[in-house]
Amino acid sequence: MIIKKYQAKTENEAMNLAKAELGESCVSLNVKQVKQKGIKKLFKAPYVEVTVALEEESETNYESLIKPININSQGERNIYQPSGFNVIVDENTKPSGKAQSENAGASESGSTQEKTASAAAEKQEKENSVESASRESVKEKRKSAYVSSKNDKEEKNTPETEIEAVYELISQTLIDNEVDEDYVEEIVEEARNRLKSNTPMDTVLSHIYQRLILRFGEPKTIEAATKGPKVIFFVGTTGVGKTTTIAKIASKLFVSGSKVALFTSDTYRIAAAEQLRSYANIMNVPFRIIYTIDDFEEGLDSYNDYDYILVDTVGHSHKNAELKADMKKFIDFSKEKAETEVYLVLAASTKMKDLIHIADSYKEISDYRLIFTKLDETYSFGTIFNLRLHTNAPLSYVTYGQNVPEDIDTFKPQQIVKKLLGGQ
Repeated sequence: MIIKKYQAKTENEAMNLAKAELGESCVSLNVKQVKQKGIKKLFKAPYVEVTVALEEESETNYESLIKPININSQGERNIYQPSGFNVIVDENTKPSGKAQSENAGASESGSTQEKTASAAAEKQEKENSVESASRESVKEKRKSAYVSSKNDKEEKNTPETEIEAVYELISQTLIDNEVDEDYVEEIVEEARNRLKSNTPMDTVLSHIYQRLILRFGEPKTIEAATKGPKVIFFVGTTGVGKTTTIAKIASKLFVSGSKVALFTSDTYRIAAAEQLRSYANIMNVPFRIIYTIDDFEEGLDSYNDYDYILVDTVGHSHKNAELKADMKKFIDFSKEKAETEVYLVLAASTKMKDLIHIADSYKEISDYRLIFTKLDETYSFGTIFNLRLHTNAPLSYVTYGQNVPEDIDTFKPQQIVKKLLGGQ
C-alpha cells in the first residue's frame, strides 16, 4: 500500500493533486487543517493536508525463487535456499563415501556388465529405501509436533499470542456493529497474513482502519453535465426520506449558483408532490409534475438551459413490478436525451436482509449510486459497509435529520470506519 500526504488550499485541490500522481483509485484516509507556522500565520490562511492511500498489487516472481539442486564433483547436493524458505536436508539421503568407493572399485576392476548392473540396482534400491524411511520419519515428527501444539492450545483455552487477542477483539467489534461475518473474516485474515506476530496493537488497528476505508472507496457525488442539464433520478421505497433528501440537495446546488428545476413522477401521493412544490416555491425554482413520457420530454425541452433537473419518483414496494417498469421507462428515455444519474435512497436503520432485496430489485432498473438517510436513527453502521460491497455501487451522500438543507453531507468513509471500530 502507498500512503502519501498532499497539501493545498482546499480538500478538493489536495485530492486532485493525489489523483494526478497516484490515479483515480486512491482514497482519502484523513483530512485536517494545518495552520501556518511562525510569522507566516499572521498573513496566510491555514491549508488542508490530506492523507491518501493506494492499494498496490504485489507481483512476486515465484519462478525466480526456485533454484535447482546441483550435484557437485564429490557427489554431494548443493541446495540453493531462497530468502524466506527453509529447506531441510536429511543427511541419510546423501550418497555415502563407502558407496562411492565401491562404485569406483567396481569400475576399476573391470567387473562384468551383469555385476555392475546388479550392484547399481542393489545400491538404488537401498538408497530409495533409506530416503523413503527418512521421509516417513520427517512426516511423523511434523505430525507429532502439530498434535502437541494443538493439544497445548486446547488445554490453555486462550489465544496463542496477544496479537490474536487483538484480532478477536477487532472482529467482535465489527460484528457487533453488524458488519457481515464473511467480510470481517476476510479483512482480519488479510491482516494476519500481512502483519508479523509481534506487531503492536495500534499498528494492527491502523492497518484494518486503512483496509476498511479502501473498501469503501471515494464517494461519487453529483457533477455538472458537459452539455445541457444533468437529469438526476431519486428512487427508493416509501418512507426513506426521498423527497426531503431531494430538497436538501437542490438547496445546496441552488446556493452554489446552479440553475435547478424540480420534477416529480409521483402521482400516487398528493402529499409528496405538494411537499416538493413547497420546497420549490421557497427556493423560487421551477416545479413540474410529469404524468407521461411526453410530459417529461416537454419538461426537458423547456429547461434545456438549466444545470440540473432533479426528479422525484414514486416510493413503492420493491416487489411492485408494474411501478418499477414505469420508472424504468422514464429513466431509459432520459438516458437517450440527456446525461442521467440514478441515486438509490436507503434508510440506514433498515434490516440488512431487506436492504439486499431492495438493492437487487432496483439493479434491474438501472445502475445507481447510494444515498443513506436517517443515520441519526441507528447505532450500527455495518449495513452501509455490507451493501457497498454487495452492490459495488459508490456511496454519495448521507443525511442525519429533517433540517433542510443542513442535515446532509457527502459520505465520509473515515467517520463511518471509526464508528465501526468502536470510536465515537
